[in-house]
Amino acid sequence: MSSIASSARIHPLSVVEDGAVIGENVSIGPFCHVGPKVELKDGVTLLSHVVVTGRTVIGKGCTMFPNAVIGGDPQSIHHAGEETTLSVGDHCTMREGVTMNTGTTEGGGKTVVGSNNLFLANSHVAHDCQLGNHIILSNNVMLAGHVSIADRAILGGGCAVHQFTRIGRQAFIGGLSAVSYDVIPYGMLNGNPGLLGGLNVVGMTRAGIERSVIHQVRRVYKHIFEEEGAIRAKAAAIRDEHADCPQAMEILDFIAADSDRALSSPFRGKS
Repeated sequence: MSSIASSARIHPLSVVEDGAVIGENVSIGPFCHVGPKVELKDGVTLLSHVVVTGRTVIGKGCTMFPNAVIGGDPQSIHHAGEETTLSVGDHCTMREGVTMNTGTTEGGGKTVVGSNNLFLANSHVAHDCQLGNHIILSNNVMLAGHVSIADRAILGGGCAVHQFTRIGRQAFIGGLSAVSYDVIPYGMLNGNPGLLGGLNVVGMTRAGIERSVIHQVRRVYKHIFEEEGAIRAKAAAIRDEHADCPQAMEILDFIAADSDRALSSPFRGKS
């Protein structure tokens, strides 16, 4: 049986299936379809022609534009109809044609999207992705399955991210880039194949990181990616030297962590 708050506004040309949970001040415009296992929390807006399906929870204050399809089955040949989930945090915006899929049993069964994220037209979040907060996916960004993106990363229009890839906090990915390998926090990546091209200094400055800290992180970057030797060995060797700098340690921890993908660098993928 559905639970629909008295303050919710549902256009008569939309379908809300029995079992859906609709919060206070939710607005559902014409020609929308809300599935029976969907929860729309308070203040969610579906403008028109929006489909929200699957076992999906949409956080407070989210807005979805026409032709968004949120909570569809994973696009995986291994999916056999198991009941998996999608959860979206608060105050996210999904522009026209955005698609997000539920998880797969092989990937833990959960696709998780944080809060205050902006998904521009026709961007795609595949099964089992794990996204943080304040992320921007520009038009036509494609995330394959199991991708992990940390807070405040920005992905430029038309870029494609390989499955199981990690993108660190406040990284910047240029438009039309092919992201085949992990991108360090604060890293800038461009091209096809995508090459690491330095640090997102503009983003770091806008985030209020002090210039002295930015200079320290630059020294870490240059040591790891511009001097001779193995990347992980060089990163491990300077941990104690930079233990007082959280931003530097974030990069070093990212490099040290287990991953299914290699690290992006200024050289990997060059012919």
